[in-house]
Amino acid sequence: MSQGINQEMTAVKSKRVIRNLRWWVLVLFLMGVTVNYITRNSLGILAPELKTSLGITTEQYSWIVGAFQLAYTVFQPLCGWLIDVIGLKLGFLICASLWALMCILHAGAGSWLHLAILRFLMGGAEAAATPANAKTLGEWFPKKERPVAAGWAGVGFSIGAMLAPPIIYFAHATFGWQGAFLFTGILALGWVILWWLFYHNPEQHPRLGKEELAFIKQDNEPPAVKLPFFTALKTVSKNKRFYGIAIPAFMAEPAWAVMSFWVPLYLAKEHGMDLKQIAMFAWLPFLAADLGSVASGYLTKLYVRWFGCTRVNSVVASSVTGAFLMISLAIVTLTRDPYITIVLISIGGFGHQIISCMLSALVVESFDKGQMATVNGMRGSCAWIASFIFSLIIGVTADKIGFNPLFIAMGFFDLIGAFFLIAFIAERRAKRA
Repeated sequence: MSQGINQEMTAVKSKRVIRNLRWWVLVLFLMGVTVNYITRNSLGILAPELKTSLGITTEQYSWIVGAFQLAYTVFQPLCGWLIDVIGLKLGFLICASLWALMCILHAGAGSWLHLAILRFLMGGAEAAATPANAKTLGEWFPKKERPVAAGWAGVGFSIGAMLAPPIIYFAHATFGWQGAFLFTGILALGWVILWWLFYHNPEQHPRLGKEELAFIKQDNEPPAVKLPFFTALKTVSKNKRFYGIAIPAFMAEPAWAVMSFWVPLYLAKEHGMDLKQIAMFAWLPFLAADLGSVASGYLTKLYVRWFGCTRVNSVVASSVTGAFLMISLAIVTLTRDPYITIVLISIGGFGHQIISCMLSALVVESFDKGQMATVNGMRGSCAWIASFIFSLIIGVTADKIGFNPLFIAMGFFDLIGAFFLIAFIAERRAKRA
């Protein structure tokens, strides 16, 4: 009788197999990162009103942004190590629950200091997104698919920022600024439930077929080795390739921080836009970033096909292409037309996401599964150190010298990063005998 029950259970299980499940898992992760960015960018969209309602100065606002960035910087390696040790499902679930709760508590903020404390706690939890990205790619995709998968995964990091302006505007118009924070926090809790119900690692997923599992495991990578936190950091720090990823990340992140936290304030101050106008236009750079994310992985295929690049060099070449596109941010200083400004910033968003996705692809290309989340967390920390410093600089200087010098700097930072990427990561041709 028990044999019959087992056969019946096997039959039921076989019916539940989903073809190309790895891509559906990526969609689930993408939804989580989308919600992550909606909660994160709520502050930037509401910044003009918060400054008025709570009497916040530009410098105080920079400290609120900086608190988030500082926590994001400090906690990314720790979140990455946690995910490597206890697993992607539980690690990401804990962090997502915390960031959702912190977002909800924003509704009770009464001063800039209160907001800064909440943003710090929220930033520490949201720091899990970057290392979780690498872990998802490493666990669910073979090496040959990872650049394309990294491009699609990167969509979540920008589509949330793209959707934030209209969603926050709707929530604000309906519930006020406090209700906007409540709405986005509850949205994040809804995703937490989906993650708990539907995510499993490949070896344990009840709907993953044997053929697809074999396809995912085709590279025969060694089992993940779980290291103590400081041992993991020390091991990664000795690898030269890490610096070829970390330095470009450091140079790239200020531009993304400006798009996420400062562009709405820039449009309000320099071009006189109100919240409704900001909601109409501030999402466009993130739409361009989405397109850049998707294009990045396919761009690597073109470099392989047209120029015979190796897989690693095709990823490097794609990132360098993105670095040249970032020059558009420097050109922003040459126009006073708000619509041309949006177009130029959008080109920068497109270029930035090419760089960001390709750096994630290089992490999973260059390090084993037991290190991927830790490495991507360390990469993220390097990036957010730059983001934190740049935001504080903006807070001190924007009212005095304006935004133009900062846009010029952002336009050329990534070319400096591209130099280190080529020097430390690019593969050299073997010398002929």
